[in-house]
Amino acid sequence: MIHRFDPTLLRDYDLRGRVGDTLHEADAHALGRSFGTTIARSGGRRVAVGYDGRLSSPMLEAALVDGLMHSGIDVLRIGLGPTPMLYHAEMTGDVDGGIQITGSHNPGDQNGFKLVQRHAPFFGAQIQALGALAAAGDWESGKGSYEHAPVMDAYVARLMQGFDGPACRIGWDAGNGAAGPVVEKLAQLLPGEHHLLFTDIDGHFPHHHPDPSQDRNLADLRALVLDKQLDFGVAFDGDGDRIGVIDGLGRRLPGDQLVGLFAQVVLQNRPGAPIVADVKTSQTVFDRIAALGGVPDMWKTGHSHIKSRMKQIGSPLGGETTGHLFFADDYPGYDDGLYAAIRLIRATGSLGHGVTALHDAMPVSVITPEWRFPVPESRKFAVVDEVSARLTAAGADICAIDGVRVRTADGWWLLRASNTEAALVARAESSDRATLDHLIAQIDAQLAESGVTRPQSS
Repeated sequence: MIHRFDPTLLRDYDLRGRVGDTLHEADAHALGRSFGTTIARSGGRRVAVGYDGRLSSPMLEAALVDGLMHSGIDVLRIGLGPTPMLYHAEMTGDVDGGIQITGSHNPGDQNGFKLVQRHAPFFGAQIQALGALAAAGDWESGKGSYEHAPVMDAYVARLMQGFDGPACRIGWDAGNGAAGPVVEKLAQLLPGEHHLLFTDIDGHFPHHHPDPSQDRNLADLRALVLDKQLDFGVAFDGDGDRIGVIDGLGRRLPGDQLVGLFAQVVLQNRPGAPIVADVKTSQTVFDRIAALGGVPDMWKTGHSHIKSRMKQIGSPLGGETTGHLFFADDYPGYDDGLYAAIRLIRATGSLGHGVTALHDAMPVSVITPEWRFPVPESRKFAVVDEVSARLTAAGADICAIDGVRVRTADGWWLLRASNTEAALVARAESSDRATLDHLIAQIDAQLAESGVTRPQSS
């Protein structure tokens, strides 16, 4: 028996597709067979499985578990919860890998899988190898079993371990995503005053889409913070591995600026340490890390890439503009939006300033948001390659770690292909609006040469 995945399902650092179109129940079963085979052939025998609150997640979880067991793998079913709870179960349990069924921040009709093997991200060529196993029907066979093993209370206890933060007045917006029940438990344990929004898990996402990197999704939290005059507010994406932050004045702190904020704390204890941030990060953050005595390290976008890079160079902190934050100083190094919220509370104590004051102290530049606009899967990488080739031929100063980041006397601009959507991503930064407009014009000119028009609303 063989199975062929839709090629768009097998992405760089996870599997992601539209349910009923590029992702079906049979894909989840085949993934279980392929991943189970990989685990068995490496000497493993058990895998932890969790799932988020999307409507299709229970169906995919059941098919995935069945596929794992048919490959002779025993399954630890931890149930409904955020992705970092799965990471916690994989890190602390007697298992050899883990899979979270989640669509993260993608539209509600999409879903996918994040994989871990022996405490390390499973991505890139490893994911492509799963497709090859399925296409060849090269699967192990066996009769595995499963057990239900709730771990939420143990995960919450780990989040609170060593807590030394002050009492704060905080707004929490779970966005009807998988983080909701954990937020409710944390609010009972943390000192201070806590106001909760949308902690009921609902895969219809009735209030707003759970993507805190988009300002429009923070309107309810902003209103709560301003109405109650809270110290700050935190929001989470659909699977709880990303954080969004609103300060006491209702201003959003971008994910890359949070890296700069946390670097102040981490570098106090780890002077001279390398700090990893993705290629979309503001230059002011890299400069801030250097000014604090750290070593800034620009790397590829994607949670798997950042985690792997941190292990490679021994970094205690990493982050992305989207709000993925990774702590490897007194935490295992995986991305956890809920732990980031706890660390933010602790940071206000150790730095002696509230979130609003810390935000005020951050360097200022003129920077675009992360522009994301649709381009067919068949064209998105090709467009970036075409732009890169033209710029290289013209002698431009480019960084090609992930897409093309073009450095000019006026600042920088970026164009890269999304690894989670059929889209291109662009961003630019300069010291003033006039030069920023000049950089934006360069982006649009390059896109036009490849037959792409960036929507002006993006």
